[in-house]
Amino acid sequence: MSRLRVGILGATGMVGQRFITLLEDHPWFEVTAVAASKDSAGKRYEDAVKGRWKYSTPIPAGVRDLVVYSVEDEVANMQAQVDFVFSSMDMDKDAIRRIEEVYAAAGMPVVSNNSAHRWTSDVPMVMPEINPHHVDIIPAQQKNRGWTKGFIAVKPNCSVQSYMPVIEALKAYGPERAVVTTMQAISGAGKTFETWPQMVDNVIPYIPAEEEKSEKEPMKIWGALENGAFTLAQAPHISVNCIRVPVSDGHMAAVNIAFKQKPSREEFLNAIIHFDDPLKELTLPSSPQPVITYFEQEDRPQTKLDRDLCRGMGISVGRLREDAILDWKFIALSHNTIRGAAGGAILLAELLKAKGFI
Repeated sequence: MSRLRVGILGATGMVGQRFITLLEDHPWFEVTAVAASKDSAGKRYEDAVKGRWKYSTPIPAGVRDLVVYSVEDEVANMQAQVDFVFSSMDMDKDAIRRIEEVYAAAGMPVVSNNSAHRWTSDVPMVMPEINPHHVDIIPAQQKNRGWTKGFIAVKPNCSVQSYMPVIEALKAYGPERAVVTTMQAISGAGKTFETWPQMVDNVIPYIPAEEEKSEKEPMKIWGALENGAFTLAQAPHISVNCIRVPVSDGHMAAVNIAFKQKPSREEFLNAIIHFDDPLKELTLPSSPQPVITYFEQEDRPQTKLDRDLCRGMGISVGRLREDAILDWKFIALSHNTIRGAAGGAILLAELLKAKGFI
């Protein structure tokens, strides 16, 4: 099977670089074009990221010598060399919306890691293990905009990745309320300890707009798709605190949750361990098996030990215990730049390919 040609918008940033590392030797996709700001345009990719390559693995040979295009000015050059694009641009949200629409209008499907289009009414925001059917809005989106081949699909925020699949696994018990505290790695801000020394030996109890995203985005993901439009879910009600902690990678969440019908401990564990994965029969290359892993050890999961579970795409859970105010509480963990960013977008693209949209 010949691989689909992939372009990356915002290829020089941390998430763009993560796309490049994850797509090396991907069985379905091959990076054939990269685009970034005008400052990087015209340079070899290796030169454009010189001194700021974020990962320990070297730049893949197939990407090293690609000439970087201007993400805004060289759409036609990208169009000639790709079948679809991933978007990881670090720009003003209005500019991102406009640029993603330009690429889609030019016939290139856009699979976005950005938040700019997450609340656009006809754009699906997809966590593939929870709402893969939401991609069915794409024909309506294309009709609304007069697009034939292009479209926009987005993945949700990195902070919801660790606990939403757990709550989804327990939906039979009617989850009603959840209080979540996320402890988020510095790579979520595109930083390393070298570029953000203020985070060493420090905790910052504020991440701009993160709590709002974490509380509202699940309602669209759990919402219904009917007649080419989304209806937001009304439950569970989620209250979130988002805290930046001195960890390189890995977002951890402490979750307290109440149900209409409280499951027993055995029922709770059985539900998450045997999570009903709607992707299982599709055998997507990036799909983790299992989706959720439960650790019996009292001090797990840990970011350093468990963030790379299932190549960084798995969810790890531990410390399930009864809660004195709600019903249960637990700890969950996911890799923020893999599961929560580039890897999640790649999984979405694999779903779109399997469903015939790409």
